[in-house]
Amino acid sequence: MNDLNVEHEKESTFVGDLKDSLNRMKTIDGYDYKAKERYHEPAPEHVDFEEFKKVVESRRSVRKFTDKKVPREVIDDCLDLAMLAPSSCNLQPWEFYVVQAPEKKAQLVEMCMSQHAAKTAAELIVIVSRTKSWPDVAKLNIEQWPQAEMPQHWKTFYKRGVPVSYWQGPLNIAGNAKKLFATVTGLSRPINRGPFSESDMRVWAAKSTALAAENLMLAFRAHNFDSCPMEGMDEKRIKKLLNLPKDAEVSMVLGVGERAKDGVFFPRVKFTRENFVHYC
Repeated sequence: MNDLNVEHEKESTFVGDLKDSLNRMKTIDGYDYKAKERYHEPAPEHVDFEEFKKVVESRRSVRKFTDKKVPREVIDDCLDLAMLAPSSCNLQPWEFYVVQAPEKKAQLVEMCMSQHAAKTAAELIVIVSRTKSWPDVAKLNIEQWPQAEMPQHWKTFYKRGVPVSYWQGPLNIAGNAKKLFATVTGLSRPINRGPFSESDMRVWAAKSTALAAENLMLAFRAHNFDSCPMEGMDEKRIKKLLNLPKDAEVSMVLGVGERAKDGVFFPRVKFTRENFVHYC
């Protein structure tokens, strides 16, 4: 009888979890908005907008730096803040390579076309997006969940939902099947339209990585240091220099240091809001 009770309990738990998962699938984030007990995280009461505005407005792409070093604790602090950027499903498809070895740094400067921002920077940080790191980060989400017990639907999502969403399969078989399903289903209702290919995955990773890069630049500015994001580079050589995995894409190289007096070459070109903002 005891064995039968155990089996019945297992079956009941499975059925309950299945029903719960199906109910949560009604929203794309799977969150139970009707739950009586929910996590609450209040926003800070006092945030100085003017100081934040000063940080944003004073961030410039600095082309010339002084010889002042950037303390390691400042670098680490800024990188920690960069990784607080939002990312799809918290899969954080980014990596940061702080290149400090003199010989390697000198090669990196050449690979950045010997731009002045690279030659004079105290630090060079290669910001990388990854399209295939999501399985490892999904596991980290389970292993390092910040509460004592991870909700079952989130555990199921990271174990099963994430692979369904981001695995494209050999020869993109899974991606093509998902695209076909979305195309047909999308005729009658809204549905998520990707990613369905390696190209889609590169765009997916780049979007989240760009958010982290902006966090990083603003964090250095708040520490009274400056930066210059550089796209003018030889990505192929940089990937070889750093021995990056095949799925890695170099989003940018960030030069960091103290702004020289003549480090900003021109006044900021500001366009009117009407050029880019549309209220619909």
